Amino acid sequence: MSSKSSTLWGWLLLLLTPAVVCAATTVLRPLDWRPQAFEDAGSYTIYAYRQWQSVGIRVERGDVLRLTASGQWQYSPLVGLHGPEGGGKPVTVNTYPLSTYGAFGGTLLGRIGEDGPPFVVGRGTSLRADAEGMLYFRINDDLLGDNEGTVTVKVSVERAAGNPSR
Repeated sequence: MSSKSSTLWGWLLLLLTPAVVCAATTVLRPLDWRPQAFEDAGSYTIYAYRQWQSVGIRVERGDVLRLTASGQWQYSPLVGLHGPEGGGKPVTVNTYPLSTYGAFGGTLLGRIGEDGPPFVVGRGTSLRADAEGMLYFRINDDLLGDNEGTVTVKVSVERAAGNPSR
């Protein structure tokens, strides 16, 4: 093969490669593909045997959070598996992360920031953020060693006017 011929093939390959990649991307992409806002893309697994777990979303004061949860976990072998709403037994000791009236053992909790006060998520809730920081979740239990299971939390954040989307 002559030098002129190999140069021609090199240029042809250089020009055709992007076209082939674009064509393959068009053919292979899913039909329902569309850009998603970060806030709407989130389903997060929360483990019953772990402390506070960040989902990597920063919340700003005034943002509206819409949270829904499903799955099964347990906070005690004596109670057995239950959903994110908890095991139906009110907390009677103050060593739980949330031990106020109406809080159940095994309930899914959330908080904003590393030191923010916990709030009940259960199967789902909507709230306006009164603080800023990362969003965390965990089970309402003080002894995590006998816990098992997971729940999945879906998070949607509506940014307050003036808050940049992250």
